[in-house]
Amino acid sequence: MRSRHNRHTQYVQYLLTAILLVLTSACAVTPKTITKGPSTARPPQPSTVAYNSGGIYSPATYRPLLEDKRARLVGDTIVINITENTSATKSGTNSASKSGEVNAGVTSFLGRTFPRLSASASSDNSYDDAAASNARNVFTGTISATVTEVLPNGHLVVSGEKQVAFDRGTEFVRFSGVIDPMYVAAGNSVASSRVADARIEYRTNSNLDASQVMSILTRFFLSIAPL
Repeated sequence: MRSRHNRHTQYVQYLLTAILLVLTSACAVTPKTITKGPSTARPPQPSTVAYNSGGIYSPATYRPLLEDKRARLVGDTIVINITENTSATKSGTNSASKSGEVNAGVTSFLGRTFPRLSASASSDNSYDDAAASNARNVFTGTISATVTEVLPNGHLVVSGEKQVAFDRGTEFVRFSGVIDPMYVAAGNSVASSRVADARIEYRTNSNLDASQVMSILTRFFLSIAPL
């Protein structure tokens, strides 16, 4: 009787340990990303060195008075219009066939006649294989990215991340790429199709409901635990 009680206590300990491990592993973690570089960057601090030109112009903080509001420096933001629509189709066929026939017979042997001694064999093999695959991806949305680097040719390296928490999960939208300023449209926006080395991803991260985990594990361990 005591041994039975000890086994029951041991099963309960296993149950509590398993529940603790599952609840710990169910905590939200940030999913891995395919984008490059940091998701944001701060603009550099203006130089404090006095510029002795006799005027108010300073190359460190100069911005044209009549320029439009387009990203061109580290720390500037730009709107990315994600309009990805790709489709691909692949198909292939393969076939092979082979047939053969053999006839043999012996009419006489050592002077004796064998009128019915004959044999024949035939074979016919065929092989057909066909495969087809279709893929279609549609991704639309908008995200604001930050200029993290300005390349020597003036192109902008941008990266950005947007997180939306919904119920017990979080949605991650990430973007990175290289933008030619020539394609930046009015309103400081650019289509994702105009971005080189574009990395776009949409991922989610959700938590398991603790009560559901408890219920599932409880039913499992009680089903194998002795009465």
